[in-house]
Amino acid sequence: MNRIRIGLLAFPHMTQLDLTGPYEVLARIPGAEIHIVADSLAPVVTDLGLAIVPTTTLAKAPLLDVVLVPGGPGADSLLRNDTVLDYLVDQAAHARFLTSVCTGALVLGAAGLLRGYRATTHWLAMDLLPIFGAIPVTERVVVDRNRITGGGVTAGIDFGFTVATELAGERAARTISLAIEYDPQPPFPGSPRAANRALVETITAARAQLQAERRAACLAAAARRAEPSEQ
Repeated sequence: MNRIRIGLLAFPHMTQLDLTGPYEVLARIPGAEIHIVADSLAPVVTDLGLAIVPTTTLAKAPLLDVVLVPGGPGADSLLRNDTVLDYLVDQAAHARFLTSVCTGALVLGAAGLLRGYRATTHWLAMDLLPIFGAIPVTERVVVDRNRITGGGVTAGIDFGFTVATELAGERAARTISLAIEYDPQPPFPGSPRAANRALVETITAARAQLQAERRAACLAAAARRAEPSEQ
């Protein structure tokens, strides 16, 4: 059986479900070889305190078939991390799929890897995608050629099934879905298009400062790496 090398980037203050949601699906693909990639092999502490142990480093990671960049508060620091951005550009030259969940899309954008591609991200960051030349699409998962992007946090599970279908076919993805009893029935609407408008406005206002700082970081990243990769 051919091995499918899948690399999931891990970094401090990431949102763990952006990684562990897809992991739960992707690790069940027949032939999957999962790599948790980070700066070092030291445990990575997420935004809510969960420690994730990397299996390889940026310097030693093999060439990957699938590269996944999760999001979370820590993703903002990656926008100016040339080691990570160069790693993504190098992997993009060989990877079958270059992917992200949540604000991981902004990191792909900062590496120049979403220019001209349709993409999605967390709903609070959708307006930042055009800074990197990406075309924002309000969908849970967006596939554009070999770029696959997922929306915020929980969308990573749906994203995982999309990637699994691309890699192993619908039957394999359906088998995984049943095996993990993926049958979401949310008690409350989790989309800003369906949620109470006052609640959406409250969350938006509460995150205004963070969003302003993130926009400034995106603009700075786009200006600093003005020549995008053509991969």
